Amino acid sequence: MSEETVISIMQMAIKAIIYASAPPLLLGLVVGIVVSILQTITSINEQTLAFIPKILAVFISLIIFGPFIISTLKELFLTLYTDLVSFVH
Repeated sequence: MSEETVISIMQMAIKAIIYASAPPLLLGLVVGIVVSILQTITSINEQTLAFIPKILAVFISLIIFGPFIISTLKELFLTLYTDLVSFVH
């Protein structure tokens, strides 16, 4: 296996990981910032108040973006599986 092939495989894997993890992470980040701003405005210093909305946002984003995440990972897997013979040689 040549260096170009290894680099290509790593680029595909990193791109798939970023595409698969971005929606839940970004939605959790946005909800966390909004909750933090609301806590600052209202002077509420409850630690658990920030976790529950973020957890719910991540679960909802996994439900909404689940098909996209699965198709992204499936595409990577199928590409690697179909090219497996060329990787071995």
